[in-house]
Amino acid sequence: MLMYMSNSGPRPTSTPLHSVSVAGVVVRGDGKVLSIRRADNGTWEPPGGVLEKDETVEDGVRREVYEETGVKVHVERLTGVYKNMSRGVVAMVFRCTPEAGHEHPTDEATEVRWLTAEEVTATMSEVYAVRITDALRDDAAPQIRAHDGRKLTA
Repeated sequence: MLMYMSNSGPRPTSTPLHSVSVAGVVVRGDGKVLSIRRADNGTWEPPGGVLEKDETVEDGVRREVYEETGVKVHVERLTGVYKNMSRGVVAMVFRCTPEAGHEHPTDEATEVRWLTAEEVTATMSEVYAVRITDALRDDAAPQIRAHDGRKLTA
């Protein structure tokens, strides 16, 4: 049984716990997108990670992008919310612009590159490529999608 704390102490709940992550789709003036090859599994993704309990969403995006790439960003807008149905991870993705710094490999990213939209779809799995293509859309409405960790689900 899951427990949570309320003002009156621990109380059982049937609400499952979820992990919340954030990612930044950092777009340069030439339209290329900052992308990383993760050190732990070798996949190409937009930079991001788990939101810490004591930080705002925007601060989490800025921290994750900087930690993984060395690039400081301005967070512009929410472009999508994505849930991994098999792992219970909810990811919020934001379009960003670079402000300072220079991209370089880090402990979390063995490679950091600026990719075109075509390179993104050729190198990333569907669940990550769609986050970038959603962020590159000009309309302001965030997308809401679910996936199984590999493919989008209906």
